[in-house]
Amino acid sequence: MIKALEETTEFLEARGFDKPEIGIILGTGLGKLIDELEIISEVSYNHIPGFPTATVEFHKGKLIFGKLDGKKVVVMQGRFHIYEGYSLWDVTYPVRVMKRLGIKKLLISNAAGSINPEFKKGEIMLIDDHINLQGGSPLAFKGVEHLGTRFTDMSAPYDQESGRILQEIAKENNINLRKGVYVAVTGPQLETRAEYRYLRIIGADAVGMSTVPEVIVANHLGIPIAAVSVLTDEGDPDNLQPVDIQDIIEAAGQAEPQMITLFRELIKRIKLKSIA
Repeated sequence: MIKALEETTEFLEARGFDKPEIGIILGTGLGKLIDELEIISEVSYNHIPGFPTATVEFHKGKLIFGKLDGKKVVVMQGRFHIYEGYSLWDVTYPVRVMKRLGIKKLLISNAAGSINPEFKKGEIMLIDDHINLQGGSPLAFKGVEHLGTRFTDMSAPYDQESGRILQEIAKENNINLRKGVYVAVTGPQLETRAEYRYLRIIGADAVGMSTVPEVIVANHLGIPIAAVSVLTDEGDPDNLQPVDIQDIIEAAGQAEPQMITLFRELIKRIKLKSIA
């Protein structure tokens, strides 16, 4: 494990990934933040030792290093999912690599379905907490104690200060930023009417198929996280309409400029602290 992480890190450092301060994971339909970047180096996932290869056709599959508003960032353009057949170690491997490269903050975006009837398609939700229904933990493996504390505290998995700043930015830019609980399911099938009812009952405001494993590992490594969901469809069990993945991508693209504003302004304002 450690040897593999060292090999990956050394490979990227040799290709100019020089002490990034912030890591960014871009979700489905949310790749245009790259256009705002001063790119210094980029590598396809399939060229990086130890990295899985993105199999979802609308995920680009590149790790990109550059500068954004004066800060050095490393960006995952496309992520990995359990539904692609990957293990939770594979899904979260890039977070461990970004930590070794030097990141002090992690920003995550995803496309999600709204469960809260007050949250509408096209809005953005600040993730304040989450529920893990993916059937496993990325920390449940032999030797995890060599990479961090086995029994990782999750009482506050998302950085409250970053959340407060994002809410300020949203208010200043007339962005209707919701705040709620994200539930992660395995997928790739979408939810039934009964499942939407169940998820609402247990306290979820939005549902998706990613993010939670990466957040658990970031907490395991002591990396503060800010995460947002772009709400791409509405899961009303009493009036459930068929959803096509292309509709989800289109909805994400329409809301993406607001997400970019939130992330860019947050990057400008956050003060980075050293992490042991």
